[in-house]
Amino acid sequence: MADIAYEKITAKKVPLDEPFSCGHRACSGCGEVLALRLVCKALGDQTIAVSATGCMEIISSPYPFTSWSIPWIHVAFENAAAVASGIEAGRKALVRKGRLPEDKVNVVAFAGDGGTADIGLQALSGAAERGHDMIYVCLDNEAYMNTGIQRSSATPYGAMTTTSPPGKRSIGQLTWKKDMPAIMAAHKIPYVATASVARPYDLMNKARKAAAVKGPAYLHVFSPCNTGWRMDAARSIEVAKLALDTKIFPLYEVIEGRYILNYKVKKPKPITEYLKPQRRFRHLKEHEIAYIQDRVDREFDHLVALSRLGAEPERAAAE
Repeated sequence: MADIAYEKITAKKVPLDEPFSCGHRACSGCGEVLALRLVCKALGDQTIAVSATGCMEIISSPYPFTSWSIPWIHVAFENAAAVASGIEAGRKALVRKGRLPEDKVNVVAFAGDGGTADIGLQALSGAAERGHDMIYVCLDNEAYMNTGIQRSSATPYGAMTTTSPPGKRSIGQLTWKKDMPAIMAAHKIPYVATASVARPYDLMNKARKAAAVKGPAYLHVFSPCNTGWRMDAARSIEVAKLALDTKIFPLYEVIEGRYILNYKVKKPKPITEYLKPQRRFRHLKEHEIAYIQDRVDREFDHLVALSRLGAEPERAAAE
């Protein structure tokens, strides 16, 4: 597998482009809008954005204002991937007919976890299977936040939402978080990656890699929601970092089917440190937290095993 050729972003080489500008209406401390801004900075002005219904559409386009300085289209909740694939196919046809120059333009779809893992999954799977040269970014805040904090299939086990309230016979969300990166990797697309607002350079560089590959690329970004997670707005990045250090949200890439672990946790923190700042988990009992801890440990170990299987023989032997 050849390395992906791209221009790396460092602390001394941060893009000055701001395709998504300040002045939006996002909540204070919103992790999702930060993720959106960082991805747009990495991709630059030669980008066409498709945005599913959700928080980012609402806060960025209250008539007559907009936070977008690039071509942007708001589409229905479920069809961001379908519209992005249509734009990509349309541009390809116009280039072929000589009506557009043959230059590099990033076509990127943005959607939340509900618009990705639930009602948008069919369109996303179809676009991936057809092989469109586009980027799909899931801004994962683990529920339908814009419409009142309802559960999605990306809501973690045990979390409280307005449609998964804890009670005498329920601990809240009863199912485990849907593994969207693994689902997209199963489509055999060139590039899949997880990212987090807690590591901005890693996030921006993964957006650059997604743009550099030929074909579909999927980027799944951990994006804390202070309102829905019932936590202090000032702790958004801190909690995102705890998600990495407790292994509940691992950072990795799948390049041409090969798993690469990007953030190795040598001394993991207990899962309680991640759960405690979020009141959506405050009802959990010790045995329930122990179950989550065990599941997180096993899933992380499985990911480590996958990354070793994909490593070069000499690297695997060294580990």
